[in-house]
Amino acid sequence: MKLKENATAEKLAGRYYTPDDLAQFIVEWGTTAELEIVNILEPSCGDGVFLDALRNLDTKFLCTAVEIFEEEANKAAHRLILDERFDIVISDFYDHYINEIKEKRYQLIVGNPPYIRYQYLTEEQRNIQTQILQMSGLKSNKLINAWVAFVVASIQLLDANSKIGLVIPAELLQVKYAEQLRSFLMRELNEMTIITFEELIFQGIDQEVVVLLGRKRDTFEGTHQMKIIQFTNILDLVNNFDIRNNEEPFQDIDTANVKWTKYFLNAEENEVISQLRNSQDCIRFADIAEVDVGITTGNNNFFCVDKLTANKYDLLNISRPLIARSVNIPGVTFEEEDWINNINNGAKTYLIDFNSISESQITQGQREYIQLGEQNEENTGYKCRIRERWYAVPSIWQPDAFFLRRNYLYPKFVLNNCNAVSTDTMHRISFLMGTDRKRAILAYYNSIAFAFTELEARSYGGGVLEILPRELENVTIPNLLDLDLEEEVVDMLFDSIDNVIRQEQDIELALDIIDETLLIQRMNFSEEDIRMCRNIWHRLKNRRIGRGVTTGVE
Repeated sequence: MKLKENATAEKLAGRYYTPDDLAQFIVEWGTTAELEIVNILEPSCGDGVFLDALRNLDTKFLCTAVEIFEEEANKAAHRLILDERFDIVISDFYDHYINEIKEKRYQLIVGNPPYIRYQYLTEEQRNIQTQILQMSGLKSNKLINAWVAFVVASIQLLDANSKIGLVIPAELLQVKYAEQLRSFLMRELNEMTIITFEELIFQGIDQEVVVLLGRKRDTFEGTHQMKIIQFTNILDLVNNFDIRNNEEPFQDIDTANVKWTKYFLNAEENEVISQLRNSQDCIRFADIAEVDVGITTGNNNFFCVDKLTANKYDLLNISRPLIARSVNIPGVTFEEEDWINNINNGAKTYLIDFNSISESQITQGQREYIQLGEQNEENTGYKCRIRERWYAVPSIWQPDAFFLRRNYLYPKFVLNNCNAVSTDTMHRISFLMGTDRKRAILAYYNSIAFAFTELEARSYGGGVLEILPRELENVTIPNLLDLDLEEEVVDMLFDSIDNVIRQEQDIELALDIIDETLLIQRMNFSEEDIRMCRNIWHRLKNRRIGRGVTTGVE
C-alpha cells in the first residue's frame, strides 16, 4: 500500500485534467436539440475545461460547478467572468451532495471525477462516501476509489430525461471492485455508450480511461441497452464518432452478468456465444472438475526454496515437489523429469511442509531455518501470525492438474504427473469422477474454450488475463467426455498439443488441430462458428495485450 505521505499532490487531489477536445466532444454530445436543458452539474470542475466548452453554448441554463480547491475554482471563475449562467461552488462534492443538492435534478452532468484511492481520503470523506454508496444500495469497502462514489451520486442527481458524460478509469469495464457500479449503471441508465481508446489520452500519465455517455429516457421504462466503441485517440473520436455510432447498434443489457466484456463483441458474435453456452454439445468446466486456489503460504520467499537451501537446512525430507512459476511449466503435463530440470536450473522447486512432523521431530538444521525466518521477521505477516505453528502451512495437497491464475498469450492448463504442489500462482484442479484427464486437456485447448476464457476472466494489468476459480468453472467447453473417440486418436491429439507447447511453437497450431479434427469433423460444429470463436479470442486477447503495453497495471 502506498502511504499518504509518499503520494504526490496530484495523487491526493486526483488531478488528471481532461483534454479540451474531449471536453468539447462530451458537451456537444450532451447538448443536442432533443434534450431540454435547464440545470447542468459539473461535480469536480478543476480549472474549468468543461465549463469553457459549455460557455460557448448560445442557450440559457444554470450550471452548478463544484471544486474543492479554491485556487482551481478561482481559475474556473476567471474563465467565466460576467457569464451569469455559472455558479462556482468551493466545496467538497461529497459534502455538497449530501447537504445541498441531494434532492435537486439535472438534465446534464459532465465532468472528470477525481481518482483518489480510499486510503488517501479523510475520515469524513470515507464516511460520506460510504453513505452515498449505501443510499444507492451499494456496499462500501477499502478498494473503492473516490470516482465510484462520484459516479453513483451523479447518476442519482439525473432528471427523468437527461444525459451524463463522464471521463472515468477503464477499471469500470471489468475489475472486481467496480462490479457493483456496473450493476448500478445497468439498472439506472436506459442507454450507455462506452468509449474506449487504444492510446493513452492523458499526456504523460499512465491512466487508461473510458468515456461514459449515459442517457435516461422517461419513455424507455424497462429498456436498458449499451454499446462499446473503440477509437484510436481523441482525434479519431471527434472525427468519426457519428459514423461509428450509427454503425454500432445498441445491445440489450444482460443484467444477470456484471461483466461487460461481451459488449466488445457485435450482435452476431454474441448470438453464437449464447448458442454455444446453451448447446447440448457444450458443458461448463465445472462439469469436469472443481477449481480451488493454490496453496497460500503467507510468505513464498520463506516456504519455497531451491535445492541448495533445502540441503543446507535439512529440508529435503519435509519438502514437496513444487511448481511455482509459469516459466516452470514446459508442456500440458508436469513430469518428474520437468521438476528435475527446474531443480538443475536453480529454481525454487521445494515447498516446505512441517505438517508431516511433530515439534519434537524437527532437526537441528530445520530449527536453524525456522530461527532464521524469525530473525528476518518472516513470521510477522498476517497469514503466518495467526497459525498455531507459524511455519506449518495449512491445506497442502496434490491436485490432479494446475491452471495458471494469470496468463498472457494464452491460458495454461497442466496435468500433474509428479505429485507436485503449487503456490497460489496456480489454481488446483480436482477432476470429477469419470473425467478422462487427456480428454479434459483436449476440451480446453480449442477456440471455444479460449474465447469463453477471455469472456469470463478479467484484464489484470500489463496485458495479463486473470481468472479466478469460479470464473474458470464457468468457462464453456466442448463436451468431449461423451464423444465416441478412439484412444489412439486421443493420445495422438494430446501429444500434438504437448509437443507444440514444449517446442514453444505458436499455440494456434494446436488449436487448428483440435478445432478441425474434433470440433468440426467429429462434433459437427460449424466451421463459421469455430472461426468466429477464434476471432473473438483474437480480438479480446489483442485488446488486453495492447492495453498492457501502454498502461501497465490497472
